[in-house]
Amino acid sequence: MNTATLLHDEELWAGVINDDTRAFAALYNRHWKKLYKTTLYYLKDQATAEEILHNVFVTLWNRRHYLKIENFSNYVYVATRYHIYKQLKAAKISPVEYIDDCAEHIVPVDFNEAVARLNYHDISSELATNLAPLPKRCREIFWLSRVENRTNEEIAKLFGISKRTVENQITHALKHLRLSCRELFELILFVFAISRL
Repeated sequence: MNTATLLHDEELWAGVINDDTRAFAALYNRHWKKLYKTTLYYLKDQATAEEILHNVFVTLWNRRHYLKIENFSNYVYVATRYHIYKQLKAAKISPVEYIDDCAEHIVPVDFNEAVARLNYHDISSELATNLAPLPKRCREIFWLSRVENRTNEEIAKLFGISKRTVENQITHALKHLRLSCRELFELILFVFAISRL
């Protein structure tokens, strides 16, 4: 038996941070099936469900040196559920049906305080709240970049400003988020990084 399968998630994640591909494979194998069943239940599309999970785990690996994950199960489930909601919204399926039905079909997990505040159906609202202290233009630029996936060139053209100004505004917003809500900042970067793959 592979000894990695006997380790707790937190031990495996520590290995992932140190570039241990076996530890990453163990985490993937441990969580993939439940995540896939949940994703497929709501999206009814195997290819889309597989793509979402592929993107979640690719982003985890690519950002392994930057993410501070205290509870891997919570983290990966919140990220996946957020993208289920986002896909449903894009397909114009009522998110209310998803939210009402969610408790019956998703394996419950114990959320830490930061994750508990991040209802998977309302992460964008949480982001907007934390951006509120910033100047309006800064908020708009960050939102267009990170949430609506607009390029810096598109945003610069939209506002009639330079690309460098756009980059500076995004950097300013990221610094604000990092200082004001570190755990939320990391989860927000993670889930929106997936949408930019």
